[in-house]
Amino acid sequence: HACCAPCSSYVLEYLSRFFEKITVFFSNPNITDRAEYEKRLNELYRLCREAPFARHAEVIDDPTEPTVFFSAARGLENEPERGARCTECFTLRLSRTADFAREHGFSLFATTLTVSPYKNAPLINEIGTREAARAGVEYLPSDFKKRGGYQRSIALSKEYGLYRQPFCGCVFSRNADGTAKK
Repeated sequence: HACCAPCSSYVLEYLSRFFEKITVFFSNPNITDRAEYEKRLNELYRLCREAPFARHAEVIDDPTEPTVFFSAARGLENEPERGARCTECFTLRLSRTADFAREHGFSLFATTLTVSPYKNAPLINEIGTREAARAGVEYLPSDFKKRGGYQRSIALSKEYGLYRQPFCGCVFSRNADGTAKK
């Protein structure tokens, strides 16, 4: 599962050492602004075209309607960042990823979400493991921000001129000026 090109950059660089082919599943119904969604998806396609470590990666867009996210977030709109709404969002995206993996014959999946210092890797890994078990596939637990992963993602983003968004994508996490709520 990929949330964006900047987070995917380091994860692809790292995982390409262990896997010959990687499928990058862009499943982000939390990005409800269509222009923002397209911008992030196009940056991911560009990264996979331009970065030598990512050229073997195939990007799959999961064009889920934002209504799926709004349904999952119903009643949690005013929750603080990193709270219950985020947990539901992680569950939604990793559930869709686990189902995609099962339906398309993949035995293993991971997520780029753990690159971010703003995301709770143990929680994400718990959700990923649970959703993988439900779907009958395996989840690769990770904390890609460790051992300099987050810093490397910043360096790769600069090297490839990647758009680094100022918020996770969720309308509830964004201030009026477009910056992330704290």
